[in-house]
Amino acid sequence: MRSSVSLKFITRFGPFIAVILVALISSFTSGCSDSPTQDSANPQANDTSKGSTRIRVVATTGMVADIVRAVGGDRVDIQQLMGPGVDPHLYKATRDDVLALRKAHVVFYSGLMLEGRLTDTLNRMSGEVKAVAVTSAIPVQSLLNHGGADTHSDPHVWMDPSLWSLCIDPVLKELVRLSPGDSSFFEKNANNYREELQQLFEYGKKSSGTIPSARRLLISSHDAFSYFGRAFEIEVMAIQGLSTESEASLQRINELVEIISSRKISAVFVESSVPSKNIQALIDGAASRGHTVSIGGELYSDAMGPSNTYEGTYPGMMDHNITLITRGLGGQADPNGMNGKLTNSAEPQKSSE
Repeated sequence: MRSSVSLKFITRFGPFIAVILVALISSFTSGCSDSPTQDSANPQANDTSKGSTRIRVVATTGMVADIVRAVGGDRVDIQQLMGPGVDPHLYKATRDDVLALRKAHVVFYSGLMLEGRLTDTLNRMSGEVKAVAVTSAIPVQSLLNHGGADTHSDPHVWMDPSLWSLCIDPVLKELVRLSPGDSSFFEKNANNYREELQQLFEYGKKSSGTIPSARRLLISSHDAFSYFGRAFEIEVMAIQGLSTESEASLQRINELVEIISSRKISAVFVESSVPSKNIQALIDGAASRGHTVSIGGELYSDAMGPSNTYEGTYPGMMDHNITLITRGLGGQADPNGMNGKLTNSAEPQKSSE
């Protein structure tokens, strides 16, 4: 009797059960898909503007994130690991960072050992995370190497807008690979960003050109401005080396005090991501020799300005630095910057000469 009932049930409802099972399996497998490019045969179906999955990106520094935002626009969801005032040389990945890295479609980082400890994390995750160093597009002959062949190149390439613009290409290439239907959108944004950086470079050349020859010396906390100096023909000296992990020696401080006093340098500069105690030591040392030197302002070196401000973008960061350095060393530049957008105007410095 029971067998007869079971047979009738299967005969009557079996087809409906099969349909339901197929639907459930289909829903499960489609829900597990983690790629923003759902249909390789039809790239237009992958266009994020038409509602498909946006590209999940993790970027390390603000400068790298700014490229991604400029090129990717609303087709990317971006998580930036290091915020304003964070030193990338010393940054160590948190557990949440590792989770974000694993969930990302792509990770963009600066490279050239800028990220220090985080680079080790990326290397360990190389089998599960697609990571792209944006500086890989810069020709080796364009890089600076202060310590000879046995040391890595200076990683602070964004201090020259003309070099940093080369880092757009790796971002563009990877976004197009992940969402080919958006290629024209990404390419247009990339071209606009290149043009903006070219204007920034030209502003830097024009502004820095007004600094008197005797005062074309930039002294800062650590050696982050060599590319800036090369691009805009300014001599650069620093207390610490390429990485903020290096210690400032008393000998180096005394050497700089002698240079500041003998050349009557009127201003030195602190950095937003580096403690200012060593710069204060220069000021005190010069004062002991009867020479007054002031702080020319706070520069953005390894991190950009506050979030949701003009200085919190790469163009705004560099506009701020160019304007502040120019005015601090006796040159001529509008205190509101290239486009009048600076939220903290660069006030002129009084010379001690």
